[in-house]
Amino acid sequence: MANTETPDTAGFKLPDPDVVSRSMADIAERSQRLVTEWLARQAPGGQTTPSASPDPLNIGGAFLEMTARLMANPAGMMAAGLGFWQDYLTLWQNTAKRMMGMTSAPVIDAASTDRRFKDEAWRENEVFDFIKQSYLLSARYVQDVVTQVDGLDPKTAQKVDFYARQFIDAMSPSNFLLTNPEVLRKTAETGGENLLKGLNNLLADLERGKGKLRIKMTDMDAFKLGENIAVSPGKVVFQNDLMQLIQYSPSTETVLKRPLLIAPPWINKFYILDLRPKNSLVRWAVAQGHTVFMISWVNPDAKLAEKDFGDYMTEGYLAALDAIEKATGEREVNAIGYCLGGTLLGSTLAYMATKKDDRIKSATFFVTMMDFAEAGELGVFIDEEQLQALEEKMNKRGFLEGSEMATTFNMLRANDLIWSFVVNNYLLGNDPFPFDLLYWNADSTRMPAKMHSFYLRKMYQENLLREPGGISLKGVPIDLRKIKVPAYFLSTREDHIAPWKSTYRGTQLLGGKNRFVLAASGHIAGVANPPEGGKYSHWINPDLPAEPDAWLAGATEIAGSWWPDWHRWVSALAPGKVPARIPGDGKLKPIEDAPGSYVAVRLS
Repeated sequence: MANTETPDTAGFKLPDPDVVSRSMADIAERSQRLVTEWLARQAPGGQTTPSASPDPLNIGGAFLEMTARLMANPAGMMAAGLGFWQDYLTLWQNTAKRMMGMTSAPVIDAASTDRRFKDEAWRENEVFDFIKQSYLLSARYVQDVVTQVDGLDPKTAQKVDFYARQFIDAMSPSNFLLTNPEVLRKTAETGGENLLKGLNNLLADLERGKGKLRIKMTDMDAFKLGENIAVSPGKVVFQNDLMQLIQYSPSTETVLKRPLLIAPPWINKFYILDLRPKNSLVRWAVAQGHTVFMISWVNPDAKLAEKDFGDYMTEGYLAALDAIEKATGEREVNAIGYCLGGTLLGSTLAYMATKKDDRIKSATFFVTMMDFAEAGELGVFIDEEQLQALEEKMNKRGFLEGSEMATTFNMLRANDLIWSFVVNNYLLGNDPFPFDLLYWNADSTRMPAKMHSFYLRKMYQENLLREPGGISLKGVPIDLRKIKVPAYFLSTREDHIAPWKSTYRGTQLLGGKNRFVLAASGHIAGVANPPEGGKYSHWINPDLPAEPDAWLAGATEIAGSWWPDWHRWVSALAPGKVPARIPGDGKLKPIEDAPGSYVAVRLS
């Protein structure tokens, strides 16, 4: 008897043919335009640079050297291959048992934190379980091969390991339509409408990036600065070419006598510390009685190409200190530097020590490196070949494009910040979820050419900041050991940008009384961890042995946020209080409302 079921009742929905026709016509037109624009850029006078190296990351050279080393040790390759095939044979046998209704333990399983394989079908369906385990075995084999090559210099070995993992992550079966059960299920449920929507999403991201893929990670229309993000009330009371200085309005009748100056990194916008009221460090610090001043760095263009690291010191910290004294009458301040802002704070304190300038009375360093010997995976992108290629780009434009910096950081967590969105946006056809942290992450900034070249070469590549007199700012050789002010170091245990063991080295360089605290989570979430949420714990240890592992071995884990620990530390240094200060009551009159206009400049 013939099957009279319609496709809809069989569980597969047919899409509306009119919708498909219109969508495909739109896709064809947009695709043709993108290809035409791409071809135009390849012509002489276009945006591409024919003189540039075809391999500016020097990946080919690293893998060529690795291959030569592997060929010199065929016994090692054979041993690794035998182990891989033995595991693979076991996997075949276990899969066959499952297909016959028997149970078998997995040969290999994904980590509990690996969200790529969270769908139940990866465990319950024998075919998808086989695909998953086959991938994991292959990934482990490739990783074992590239990490056990003898004779590679550390930089080459790190580069080979990093890009091997990029390849492994890209080849995950979760990234492909026919091997992702969740995508197959949605394709059947929607009749393929998810794939049409995903193709539209892909084209929109290519259009937004002018031919380069700029993955949309969140709903960029869901947030607006000063309305539902960066909403702490205050006034811009000072500005110059490089920054605006925000003074936040008090929420207590009295405040600590010593104002608090915060300098974020100029690689990102400042409002990571003032996302929304529930996770705003600014709001919380104001509520504890701090008069908070925030540096909001400019998003530079070619006009600021010649601004150097010393200019960020004089027009940043030093200009802010002068402005704070005019605004409050107070000469002494507590200072916080976040990441690159912390590296600048350490450099500025060393400069001020030589100049006998003692206006900064305490220093707090959020996830800050001063010794770059163990710079983590960012070091993969910093060698002579890559620096020359980068400097060639920057010197032509006058700055490093913010999107290029963002891509680098995203690669450090490719599964979370690249491939998860490929699956969600392009295969499942979903719109990105509104998320304040990802909105901030997408709000990229440029880097002035001269400053960024100095930072990468003198600090990351040559590691001269840790050396007495290794770096000079405004003609003054600086020495971190001359810094005698009390210092609080806050690092995060899962930091992929500033590894905590590297940031710990700063405690051994500064000459004052230092305190080191280690927070759970990573570079951003571990810092923006308010007491009300209590999401992540932290570790404390008043001793500061030479090695970070020894510090951790003697540390005590404390539940909840580190913010109260820092407030107790900083407020004990100068416990005096004064009546609350209103922005504009001093010698500096308000220029505009917080968050100011500098932070609103976005890359287009």
